[in-house]
Amino acid sequence: MMRRAVALAVMALAAGTGALVFAQAAGGAKKGDVERVKVHGKSLEGNLEGDSPDREVLVYLPPSYKTSGSRRYPVVYFLHGFTDDPDHWWGFIKHFVNLPEIFDRVFAGGSTREVIVAMPNAFTAYQGAMYSNSATTGNWEDFVTGELVAYIDAHYRTIAVVESRGLAGHSMGGYGAIKIGMKHPEIYSSMYVMSACCLSAPTAQSAGRGGARAEAIDSQEEVAKADFGTKAVFAEAAAWSPNPNNPPFFVDLPTKNGEFRPEIGAKWAANAPLAMIDQYIANLRRMKAVAIDVGLQDGLSHDVKLLDGILNDYKVAHTFETYEGDHINHVADRIEKSVMPFFSKNLSFVQAGRY
Repeated sequence: MMRRAVALAVMALAAGTGALVFAQAAGGAKKGDVERVKVHGKSLEGNLEGDSPDREVLVYLPPSYKTSGSRRYPVVYFLHGFTDDPDHWWGFIKHFVNLPEIFDRVFAGGSTREVIVAMPNAFTAYQGAMYSNSATTGNWEDFVTGELVAYIDAHYRTIAVVESRGLAGHSMGGYGAIKIGMKHPEIYSSMYVMSACCLSAPTAQSAGRGGARAEAIDSQEEVAKADFGTKAVFAEAAAWSPNPNNPPFFVDLPTKNGEFRPEIGAKWAANAPLAMIDQYIANLRRMKAVAIDVGLQDGLSHDVKLLDGILNDYKVAHTFETYEGDHINHVADRIEKSVMPFFSKNLSFVQAGRY
């Protein structure tokens, strides 16, 4: 676990924005600021889970932002994982990663150029939105590519062009990054996919493990108390097999009476990147840069290697790296040494004819 190197010293309302600003204590290298804002998602209105369409977003502003006058910055949109939230990723709750500390350290070195980073809170009633469009969860793909980008461009000094937008994510967020990225090269020019989950279509065996336990759940309160696999089944069903006529969960589970339901499995397969990717090869070729990584001891490594193989078969330019590690133990190192330098190299820092 990482510890915060510098205590938060000031918390105040940012003038004119309604954003909470968390300014880090002075001393040593210059620090960036973190703002906590609310972004209304029209795409999320009326979701059957009952989640608020007003989503909290944490925004990192690099050290030079306040003093650089009219300077504009590229933006990296970072998607967190299942059962997670920005408070954990941004160090307000002790976790395996602390993004502001990482960004401060990276930018202090001078070799990695400064960017704005934004992370929406995708923790839902079923503990993860899967960044997909669904009547049950709300249209999260539309929110990430639409209202979120529009808000950041309207409220911060961004370079508001595709060449200056990046998309990254870990685990569920890695799934969101590859799925959304390959469908929207008109929004993002570069993407970095970390330890992506949920890449392959379900099988009777894989769906059956959690499906039978999920069938025994009677309320959202029970979902919150369930084991990780059962929670994941509900989140995936809410995202990929919603059913507005099936209260109280408004989902179709992948099993019924313990038996796999192929018709529901087909809906899940339609949202599996390894099954979808052939349709989006032309989009992937439009992107400036694509990077993928996974730990060799990560249980997801098999599917991530299959993703690399498909991109190789189609001769889609990308980088793929494996490393000694499991699902979380080297994530902070990868963000510092690989993810942020990747975006520094591949995003455009050109603004209105200036460098």
